[in-house]
Amino acid sequence: MAGFRSLAYQVRDARNDRALRRHSLRRCLERFAPYGHRATWWHLCDRHGIAPEDRAADPLRLVAALEELEEARAVWLAYERQFAERRRREKHHGLRRPEWAWGGSGDAVVRCADPGVRPEGTLGEVLRRLVAALESEPGTGCPVCGAGELHWPPPRVAGRGPWEGAWAWDGPLCAGCGIVVPRPALADSVAGPGAGAGAAA
Repeated sequence: MAGFRSLAYQVRDARNDRALRRHSLRRCLERFAPYGHRATWWHLCDRHGIAPEDRAADPLRLVAALEELEEARAVWLAYERQFAERRRREKHHGLRRPEWAWGGSGDAVVRCADPGVRPEGTLGEVLRRLVAALESEPGTGCPVCGAGELHWPPPRVAGRGPWEGAWAWDGPLCAGCGIVVPRPALADSVAGPGAGAGAAA
């Protein structure tokens, strides 16, 4: 299975035809898609003038979209490295408290509930805002756009909580930019069901 870097190389390789280069960019999203696969694809297409279904997209536009994705990935991987180093130091000093971290599997870091509603700015800018929120005291508003209007979804099944079976990372929906706010960025007073119930990292 090709990794992100191998797929990125295929996007840039001028010897490949346009269809393969586009396909390779789509496959990069299987490795890293901060808004979720479809929302990230639509974001890149909108920002770089690519028709989502165009199998022969302009290679220069594909590379520009790849560069934006690579920048965002670098931001997130740097956060993950710093997080892991901090946890090692804390564990060495006997500090074992519930913590949260993205699993690194390509799952959405800042998932968009509706792929058509996404934050303003580049992926890298959005992830920098999220990282800044995760590295500071939890807040009461959206860490990406600052909106204070957050909505928890209704229960999926009568008698069960809204996040039964969902990722523990998931929080309320931001009415401003459409992201599902990660619970670790929220104070317990607004973090909703199961706040603070993470597993030790």
